[in-house]
Amino acid sequence: MSRWEGLTRFVDDGRIEIDSNIVGQSIRPIALNRKNALFAGSDTGAEHWATIGSLVETAKLNDVEPLAYLSDILTRIVNGHPNTQIDDLLPWAYCNRCSAPTLPAVA
Repeated sequence: MSRWEGLTRFVDDGRIEIDSNIVGQSIRPIALNRKNALFAGSDTGAEHWATIGSLVETAKLNDVEPLAYLSDILTRIVNGHPNTQIDDLLPWAYCNRCSAPTLPAVA
């Protein structure tokens, strides 16, 4: 009875799905990636795996194609992108920059 309000919430709001199938399907790749990271070889390898996985999933959430995004930001870093402006390369900032009429030149 203490959870009745949450259980019946979908009755009052037609936008809420009665099941969590959509959510389950959306987090499945993340769970599989987490299991694969167990075989990264070391704690440091697992941390690097988690960083890349986070960047890929965040890029997807921001409607940025992950392979193109990673290729571009790694190229920019190798070509001397300033460390003080590293936040500009995060997926949400990258997405906003890509929607601008012109892209800034690579340093």
